[in-house]
Amino acid sequence: MAQESAASPDVKITPGYRSYALGVLVLGYTSSHVDRNIVGIMVEPLKADLLLSDTQIGFLTGIAFALFYATLGIPIAIWADRSNRRNIIAGAIAIWSVMTAVCGLANNFWQLALARIGVGIGEAGSSPPSHSMIADMYGPTERSGAMAIYSLGVYIGIMIGLFVGGWVTELYGWRMAFFVVGLPGVLIALLVRYTLKEPPRGHSEGHTEQEAQPPMTMALFIGMIKAGFHHLWSKVAARHIVIGVTLTSFVGYGGVAWGPAFLIRTHGMSPGEVGTWLAPLVGIVGGMGALFGGKLTDYMAKKDPRWNTWLVAIAKFATVPFVVAFYLIDNFVAFSVFGVDVSILWVLYVPISFLGAFYLGPSFAMIQTLTPLRQRALASAVMLFVINLVGLGFGPQFVGILSDVLRVSFDFGVDSLRWALFGTALLNIWAAYHYWAAGRQLKKDQV
Repeated sequence: MAQESAASPDVKITPGYRSYALGVLVLGYTSSHVDRNIVGIMVEPLKADLLLSDTQIGFLTGIAFALFYATLGIPIAIWADRSNRRNIIAGAIAIWSVMTAVCGLANNFWQLALARIGVGIGEAGSSPPSHSMIADMYGPTERSGAMAIYSLGVYIGIMIGLFVGGWVTELYGWRMAFFVVGLPGVLIALLVRYTLKEPPRGHSEGHTEQEAQPPMTMALFIGMIKAGFHHLWSKVAARHIVIGVTLTSFVGYGGVAWGPAFLIRTHGMSPGEVGTWLAPLVGIVGGMGALFGGKLTDYMAKKDPRWNTWLVAIAKFATVPFVVAFYLIDNFVAFSVFGVDVSILWVLYVPISFLGAFYLGPSFAMIQTLTPLRQRALASAVMLFVINLVGLGFGPQFVGILSDVLRVSFDFGVDSLRWALFGTALLNIWAAYHYWAAGRQLKKDQV
């Protein structure tokens, strides 16, 4: 892989090809989020079968995955900035897909934790090189929209994980669910490796950068990592974006990991019922929100680049009343459609899912826009390191610990998870502030 480095400058990137390439990268990203988030729909069966606590579930959905996913992303990104990004992505997809299937063979907490670590190791090699490839195929005025399309993988993946995982778990058990969602990813890995081309760096900006790279040494490696962190911290706009997306991820990953368990535990729903309703709300409504947010941001940013982050801030403020109602209200039938009762909870989740998806495309696009060509995969990895270590690692873990504390020490009983999720969700207000502050610095910090 490492010897197949930079693409030749004469590689043709036609509009049709770049749409196809983006679609294949979305497939890979979708697979990662199916495998990453499927544990959420299995929480109650896993607890019963392997005798786990909420704290242990939080570890499996958070730190066990995120620690290796976040830390390995940085060296892999440095490799990607100097080598063939397509091959790295293909290898990563194959690893996480096989390790997801291995999760289905676990017989205790530690075996499942080790398998989840393997999934995290594989997924570390996907997003940074994918972001870098997309930035080389789509210019600054199209980048938020392209990143929003790529971000659809989050919502499609969660949708598939919830629906397929919910029903397969209910009908055939949680082990079979791991096998069903894991193994198809190997086919996606082959599709990436043998149908995508490595794009020339800087192609979307109208120039290519092909200078020879110095041999990698430990001193150079450490220096590059320091430079990546310094770049994102020294630019005020980038700093606010990273803090905003980290807080958003802390809330979001906690909600994804524990949302199905909350609905099953507090409102008495079955895994199949939760998967049937929650899957389209997250996948279709959330995906539409990501697309609409990205396209609207591109349109508004042509007039004023500050809208890249201001629209996200507005969307986050707007979700707060719906989130409060979702966690605090008792379940009741809002209306019926063709004889099917629709819960008030599903009605409230529509604006939560739609508006909550606005942040992904603009956040990743602005980090790429604020970063020089040869640091883009690294900048993406540094950003993902922070948001995944804090958000993905400690978001689900924090909710699990808080739920156990409220249940045991404060006698909240079955409602402990409800209040743990509610308290965590209010961090969205803090996140909105940082997106607003980023917009005020954006013009000054653009490269």
